[in-house]
Amino acid sequence: MTSTAYLFPGQGSQRVGMGRDLRDRHPDIVGPIFDAADELLGFELSRLCWEGPEEELRRTEITQPAIFVASLAAYRVLAAATPPPSVVAGHSLGEYTANVAAGVLEWTDALLLVRRRGILMAGVNVTTPGAMAAVMGLSPELVEQLCAAARDASGEVIEVANYNDATQTVVSGTVAGIEAFTQLVRTGDFPGSKTIRLGVGAPFHCSLMAAVQKEFASDLAAVSFSDPQIPVVVNVTAQAVSTGAEARAALGRQLAGSVRWSESLSTIVGQGVDTFVEVGPGRVLTGFCKRGYPDITTYSASDARRIDKVIAELQPASLV
Repeated sequence: MTSTAYLFPGQGSQRVGMGRDLRDRHPDIVGPIFDAADELLGFELSRLCWEGPEEELRRTEITQPAIFVASLAAYRVLAAATPPPSVVAGHSLGEYTANVAAGVLEWTDALLLVRRRGILMAGVNVTTPGAMAAVMGLSPELVEQLCAAARDASGEVIEVANYNDATQTVVSGTVAGIEAFTQLVRTGDFPGSKTIRLGVGAPFHCSLMAAVQKEFASDLAAVSFSDPQIPVVVNVTAQAVSTGAEARAALGRQLAGSVRWSESLSTIVGQGVDTFVEVGPGRVLTGFCKRGYPDITTYSASDARRIDKVIAELQPASLV
């Protein structure tokens, strides 16, 4: 019997047009989700998802609810035709969709939290301009050492934000901190390595988010969290939570904490999972899974065509 992990993407996976083909193919399932999201948020998120403009969709306070709703739509289409997953996890923002899939959060509560989260995170860049960069070709341990060296040399904030896999780590901090780190990589003896500045609107998952993390705690406290119906492996510990209180605490710590994605996948594989499904726009997590675990079947459920393929593979024989 297949044991499946559903993985939900985070910021950076957005694209103009996401969710439109799902709405067209499954109007009864997807249409009401986008309609309700538009009403709850007070603006046409659906139009921004389907038509753009891309510049607007890249704004953190828009991107985060947009990816959440597009991922939720993909999940609902899958859930209507396939058995539930054995375990779920989400990369940063994706942890909210994972909690909805596990029955921890009502989706409308999660949407409003994600919108608030995006506004707070974008606001950090107004007072403390920051940046993020992906580092390829260096071990996570070496990236940590270079962060420490860049901090010592510049006096700026520069920290590991995402431990994505063995060869890709993301760093976050002030603009000057990122520049100091990049200079160390460029001038060091690190053949095959490179850094790429990310097009994000703030320095996510580092100590520069500590102030809004405290502010966001009151938003989390105002929402009901149920105990998970299936395991949710969370970013900050790379372990499954067993209560709603633990899920809330993990989301609270996540804003300023590192995303331990590589360890999260290891935890999931340790539970006997034999199939990964990335549920939502983009295929970034699919790439991490294939590089780290090439022997495990991995699917992308990023659009209607790919979701049809996943359903055909995972649908119980009695329903085929």
